[in-house]
Amino acid sequence: MPIYADNRKARHEYEILEKFEGGLVLTGAETKAVREGRAKLDGSYVKIMGGELWLVGAHIGPYSKVASAENYVPDARRKMLVHKKELRHLATKSQERGLTLVPLSFYSLGRRIKVSFAVCRGKKAHDKRQQLKERDLLRSTRRFLRGESE
Repeated sequence: MPIYADNRKARHEYEILEKFEGGLVLTGAETKAVREGRAKLDGSYVKIMGGELWLVGAHIGPYSKVASAENYVPDARRKMLVHKKELRHLATKSQERGLTLVPLSFYSLGRRIKVSFAVCRGKKAHDKRQQLKERDLLRSTRRFLRGESE
């Protein structure tokens, strides 16, 4: 299960409450471009419009071996596929105040490109600082213990 794009900033900016997996409707050239590593998830989000799930703001660059990409729009919104039950659940969650749907990564499952996304709540600045302090403390204690064991 290779990961083609990862939204590392989302893990820092948001508190992840629930994770989901969905399929992504792509053309053949877009699929090949994702496999080449031309996808970016920075600043993207998932939105429910017209009873369907859409990935908005994700950048998928043009496939390198295509002769002309004149009509290609790299930042176009792309339809996502989930089960109806999940869609209803996500619709209720997205209506709640302070919650948003954020894509976490693109990966493949067999020949299909999947999107891992989550229901998230934005972190406050002090929460981010606290998380960084805890991570640094954990890292320094590991380093200290590793130094004594040698």
